[in-house]
Amino acid sequence: MAMEYWNVRTGFEDKARELAEAGLSPLLALVMASRGCGSYAEAQELLRDDLGLLNDPFLMADMDKAVARIRRAIENKEHVAVFGDYDVDGLTATATVADYLRRRGLECDVKIPERLTEGYGLSNEAVTDIASRGVTLIVTVDCGVTAVEHVALGRSLGVDFVITDHHKCSDTLPEACAVVDPLRPDCAYPFKGLAGVGVAFKLICALEGPDKLEQVVRDYVELVALGTIADIMPVTGENRALIRHGIMIYRNGGGRTGILALMNKLGVQPLHTSDVDISFTIIPKLNAAGRMGRVEDAFALLMAEDPAAAAELAETLCDLNTQRRAVEDRIFAEALSRLPDIVTTPIVLADENWHHGVSGIVASRLMERFGVPAVVICIEDGIGRGSCRSWDGFPIYDALSSMSDRLISFGGHAFAAGVNLYAEEIDGFRDALTEYYTKHVSEIKPRLLPIDAELRDLGMLTLKNIEELFTLAPWGNGNQPPMLCLKDARVDQMLSIGGDKHVKMRVSRRDGNVECIFFSKRLAELELREGSLSCLAFEPSINDFHGTRTVQLLLRDAVQSGEDEHIRYYLCSSFLGGKEISDEERALLCPSRDDLTRLWRVLAARRPEINGSRTHVLNMLTEAAEIDEPCRTYISLQVFRELRLISLSERRGLFNIRIPPATTKVELSDSNILRRLSFPEAVKA
Repeated sequence: MAMEYWNVRTGFEDKARELAEAGLSPLLALVMASRGCGSYAEAQELLRDDLGLLNDPFLMADMDKAVARIRRAIENKEHVAVFGDYDVDGLTATATVADYLRRRGLECDVKIPERLTEGYGLSNEAVTDIASRGVTLIVTVDCGVTAVEHVALGRSLGVDFVITDHHKCSDTLPEACAVVDPLRPDCAYPFKGLAGVGVAFKLICALEGPDKLEQVVRDYVELVALGTIADIMPVTGENRALIRHGIMIYRNGGGRTGILALMNKLGVQPLHTSDVDISFTIIPKLNAAGRMGRVEDAFALLMAEDPAAAAELAETLCDLNTQRRAVEDRIFAEALSRLPDIVTTPIVLADENWHHGVSGIVASRLMERFGVPAVVICIEDGIGRGSCRSWDGFPIYDALSSMSDRLISFGGHAFAAGVNLYAEEIDGFRDALTEYYTKHVSEIKPRLLPIDAELRDLGMLTLKNIEELFTLAPWGNGNQPPMLCLKDARVDQMLSIGGDKHVKMRVSRRDGNVECIFFSKRLAELELREGSLSCLAFEPSINDFHGTRTVQLLLRDAVQSGEDEHIRYYLCSSFLGGKEISDEERALLCPSRDDLTRLWRVLAARRPEINGSRTHVLNMLTEAAEIDEPCRTYISLQVFRELRLISLSERRGLFNIRIPPATTKVELSDSNILRRLSFPEAVKA
């Protein structure tokens, strides 16, 4: 994973004490104060999960028109169809509306396009086929808001449309009977973060009326929770209530036959279901069907009523996921074989034998490993279909927009996008993306690891305190799992587990000891050794092993804390991440012109490349350039990087510095980093 800067929040300690004195557990008070909670009353409001959080569905634009058209279809016993999407949000939305319409006595067809052969959204072929079967109304879910051409075709064939979607609208809406989307510019619905299945759920709430809300929740909130979590929608407000009520369906002994069969196959205990079980155990199996071209199996599981058939479908989905994982691992390994150990520019790889269903996952893994944008392209019949992944410091969608003339089409979000292009354009696309990235490299923000607080008392990590902390769950977008850091913890034990795929540790301080686990990290990749002092970034968790519950830290980062190196590095990263620092800290970080000059001479003499651990490289350069503080050396390197005098890559605690053979003359005054350090008020102005 690319090196991340720690961004530890501070300055809320007094508020945390007040919240604890008011009745919150110390750990919960610490995290809620860190996240801006100002009072006990505000804390109670943030912890709400009751149905009173659900807004009136008729606040959505066109909801009244959608209800009127669907009620007419029900009264006239029309032949209708639901058109959805192949991801879990689309699947659950399709199941929700199709189940409801069939319960109301309608003949209801379902169309979910195949990811590999048909792609996302309505198509003229699909609309024509549906119309030929005598369908008079198509209800779209999780798609349709930009399908102007396809809706026009359907209308010409005698088909009406009710569009329900949650994606961004274009300037022109389809001429449907109703277009229900909270992101419509003229929509007054106050909560904009609903998933596609959330919008579908609100449609049914409107159809049934407020008196039947609790029944609608019992019937469909399980599906809403699955789709909302899968689509990484904000876990706040209305979504928080829907997810928690969905999870409680299982904990109270309910649940759809198909999902319960899948849980049984996977060893998930329904009575102890959590959002983590849904995110990392259930959803990947549902997604695997779409990725492997078998989306109908996932839909059948959601709709299953017979336990035996559901068990068979659950077995099929698990087999498909095993196949998906094998294909993903093969492509990832092939991709790695084509790349050097250190990569400093965007990755663009293509192959005719790669599977498009897993290209997004592989691109994400490459981006995480090398810390640069990644595009994985699958070529078929001369056309490349690519999945692009980046992070919040480099919007990949903007880069694609700048080179749209090279592309057949592209779309998506700022940091996850898809692209279609001719195979002969791939090399030119790679060059254009590299040029764009290099041009904007000084604007790229470092990846920040947000840490809620430093844990100063290890004794706060009790089972009771962590259980109360979990009342903040479910975790997700807008409500991330609590992340804490612990300084100067001695490493008492380190073990490689899971075939050297993970690391298990025990650390201690004077105020206690605790078990840790670092998933997807090999022992050799850590700079720590038994007996060394460490600084840890972690999520508090509870390990339940055969009924024995113990505190366990889920590590996100672990570095040595010798000679306050980590504290200095944290100060540098906080400043580079935009955090305000004191005058004393600014003086500590700010290099002099002589510091910069001497360091540049050292770098120039060591062209073209310097590699090694962060600690070794910084100490070596600091000594050679006769700079007083390693943190000034680090800041100086960032200045040179900003001015494009060097390229600097940080990954897994390793430094790679590349110095070109010749550089153009630059002015140090052009460095925003130096301006912020020397004249912060002028920069603010």
